Amino acid sequence: MKSILAETIRAYNQKGWSPATSTNYSFVENGEIWVSRSGVDKATFQADDFILIDEKGVVQAPFEGVKPSDETLIHTMIYRLFPEAKVILHSHSKHPVLISRKFANVFSVENYELQKGFAGVQTHDCQVHIPIVENAQDMSYFEQVLSERKAELKHHCFIIRQHGTYAWGKNLFEAKRHLETLDYLCECELHPY
Repeated sequence: MKSILAETIRAYNQKGWSPATSTNYSFVENGEIWVSRSGVDKATFQADDFILIDEKGVVQAPFEGVKPSDETLIHTMIYRLFPEAKVILHSHSKHPVLISRKFANVFSVENYELQKGFAGVQTHDCQVHIPIVENAQDMSYFEQVLSERKAELKHHCFIIRQHGTYAWGKNLFEAKRHLETLDYLCECELHPY
C-alpha cells in the first residue's frame, strides 16, 4: 500500500492539489495506522515518508521524533467514526476551496452523471449534499463537528472552508473515486457555462 499510495500522492501533486508541502494522507493495514509525515514535498513523496501512529495520533516506534501531519487527529477521528475506512486522502485543490466561499454549510449539486461516483448514489436524478465545515487550528473542533455531522458524511467526504477536502474509502480505489468526484462536481459548479 505504501508504494501505490505514494505514487497517487505524487500524481495529485502534478495536478496542483498539494502546493508547497500541503496535504496529508493515511491508510490502515493489518490494524496499523500509517500517516504521511510533515513537511515533505509531495512531488518527491516516497513510501518511507509514512510513519506509524496509534489510534490517538501518537507516533509509534521506530518513528519517535518524526513529526506527523498537523492534521493527524482528523484522520484518527475519521477512522473512529467510519471503521470501514482504510484510506484517507486530503487535497488542497482550488475547486473545493473556491466552492466553500460560495456555499454556507453544505455544497449541494444535482443531475450530474458523475455524482454516481459517490458510494450509494445510483442515479444522476437526485441531490447530493457535501458538508462544509469551518477551518480551525484546534483539532478538537473537528472532533466535535465531525461527530455532530456524522449522518451528513454519507458520501465519504467533506470540505473545510478555504482549506481543502478530505475523502475516504474502504480501499485506495474508492477513496480516489470520492475525492475526484467531489473535485469534478466543484469544478463544474464553478464553471457552469
